[in-house]
Amino acid sequence: MSFYEQHILPHVIDFACGDKVIMEQRQHVLAAAEGRVLEVGMGSGLNLRYYNPDKVDFVWGLEPSDGMRKKAQKNLQQSPVQVEWLGLPGEEVPLDSHSADTVVLTFTLCTIPDWETALKQMKRVLKPGGKLLFCEHGAAPDETVARWQNRVNPLWKKIAGGCHLNRNIPELISQAGFSIRELEADYLPKTPRIAGFRYRGFAQ
Repeated sequence: MSFYEQHILPHVIDFACGDKVIMEQRQHVLAAAEGRVLEVGMGSGLNLRYYNPDKVDFVWGLEPSDGMRKKAQKNLQQSPVQVEWLGLPGEEVPLDSHSADTVVLTFTLCTIPDWETALKQMKRVLKPGGKLLFCEHGAAPDETVARWQNRVNPLWKKIAGGCHLNRNIPELISQAGFSIRELEADYLPKTPRIAGFRYRGFAQ
């Protein structure tokens, strides 16, 4: 891992993903979390404040970056729920099958290199009847915006930790064997359109 990825990128991501508009999205999604939760790509722990300890028993935080886990220490100390770090990527979930009641994906699927394997791992550990809660940015439906997303994406990935601007999030989730039960898709306010088309909902 490069110096930039280890020491600079965690601060950049924490700042960008901690924006007021993004935090409102996180709060909305986390309201539905319950039981034993696997959060994939916990990052700096921005979601932790929104877990309801009356509904959530425990959180596994899957995060492969040492830099992000260090950045998360303050949020961990203030967490209302117990957290166990899993220092592995999304493609390697070290949990038993059917062990999680909820899987959480917030602004994470854009960065996972092998998204298909990662989603299949999430499907494996999710209990029957459990929920995959997601809020992700991705491919815009407008031709002009989509064209710019595709044009900028190669450079964007290099400076944004592997983040893809142009992934069709609902399509990826469905291809992995999930059934999307609820979906909202629109542009986030006060956000650049190439990075601001949001998909939010849940799948089973």
